Amino acid sequence: MTTPNRNFLHSLWDFFCSLKLTMFLLISLAVLSIIGTVIPQGTPPEQYLAQITPNKLKLYKSLGFFDMYHSWWFIMMLTMLTANLISCSIKRLPHIWKIITLPVTIMNDGLEKSLANLSSIKSSDEPTAVKEQVVAFLSAEFAKPIVTEVDGAWHLFAQKSPWCRLSVYFVHLSVIVIFIGAMIGSIFGFKSFANIPEGGSVSKIMLRSEKELDLGFELRLEKFSVAKYDNGAPKEFKSILTVLENGKPVPDYTNVRVIVNDPLTYKGITFYQSSYGNAGNYFFTFSELDGKNPVSVTIPGQSAVNFPDGSSMHVVEATNDVAQFSPGLSGPAAQVERRTADGKAESFVIYANHPELNIQHAKQNGSGPVIHYKGAEELMYTGLQVAKDPGVEVVWLGCILMVIGIYAAFFMSHRRIWVRIQDGSVTIGGNASKNPGGFQQNFEGLVERLKSDLTKEK
Repeated sequence: MTTPNRNFLHSLWDFFCSLKLTMFLLISLAVLSIIGTVIPQGTPPEQYLAQITPNKLKLYKSLGFFDMYHSWWFIMMLTMLTANLISCSIKRLPHIWKIITLPVTIMNDGLEKSLANLSSIKSSDEPTAVKEQVVAFLSAEFAKPIVTEVDGAWHLFAQKSPWCRLSVYFVHLSVIVIFIGAMIGSIFGFKSFANIPEGGSVSKIMLRSEKELDLGFELRLEKFSVAKYDNGAPKEFKSILTVLENGKPVPDYTNVRVIVNDPLTYKGITFYQSSYGNAGNYFFTFSELDGKNPVSVTIPGQSAVNFPDGSSMHVVEATNDVAQFSPGLSGPAAQVERRTADGKAESFVIYANHPELNIQHAKQNGSGPVIHYKGAEELMYTGLQVAKDPGVEVVWLGCILMVIGIYAAFFMSHRRIWVRIQDGSVTIGGNASKNPGGFQQNFEGLVERLKSDLTKEK
């Protein structure tokens, strides 16, 4: 008699051992991971926020789409897949373990009929002498056999690479280890960004959860430089950073060069070169079409200025010589984005040496205002991605296990040979867990060599 509680536990066990659950979770994770590609992770840029409605923004935040890989539902699915792999392995492992550790060493009639590779050799020699020959042959050509005598017949069993049957469990284990490493990094790690102006430093960063984290040390930007191609596009940008403890530079971490793909790591925290820009101020004047009533406006390099009519403006990019982008023009210029009170955005270029173009743009958009560019205060900043992932070593361990498991699964095979010596006949059978065609060729060659050994003149 079964109890309802036992039936429930049995159903729960069958649920986690289900291959359908494995496929469902794998496909769901693959499809949902697209969210992390389509939707920006971390703090969404203003351009993206302008394209979605407030209700959709609220929904995305509540579902954790802006930090998908740390969301509760993504971690829950990884946990379920881990439990599923463990359950499947526990359910199927005992049978495989028995094949490896307790092999069938006697070739009876039932086993003989099940073998695809079977051959027989006649021999008039003494069975004990034949047995010794076959033992020596298998030991040299295949593997040392287990010898058993049953009812006057000699049975020999030899096998190679039995442990490769565990390869699938190595793959399962590797996936579980990788998931554990990912969850360790998700729970105990973090990823953020920091902008540091030249000569400035940071000791705290803002996490995605909008909580402030103290790094435990200070990072100072000594110098920032940008190398450009002839067309003005950035070729390489680098930061010279110094780590400070208690206000003093740390030996071996002073004036460290950081470029793309060459980060700085200190106390498990890695700083990647991500972006750069001008941390100084941009200067403009606003006036009527006739040039009257000019008003000076200063726009900070990393933010926007709001106007009384509800509009705002920020600088997208600036150059000291526009000629490299627009032949025939010269002098400083700035590309700005102006957003009206109703959310409409317009991007255009404002010139320092070509006021007629600024006036022309103002006329095309109505009665003004006319905006003139007066230059910028050069003070570069570096944008660094700050990340800590204590689970990365665990992930690497999982990757190594996966390589071992996949190699064994695809390139190794459990091969077995049975020999029965009885009534002047040597019956040989064998099989392999994979690549039966290749094993058949090896088996036939093995039989031919054994036949030659047994029938050659003494």
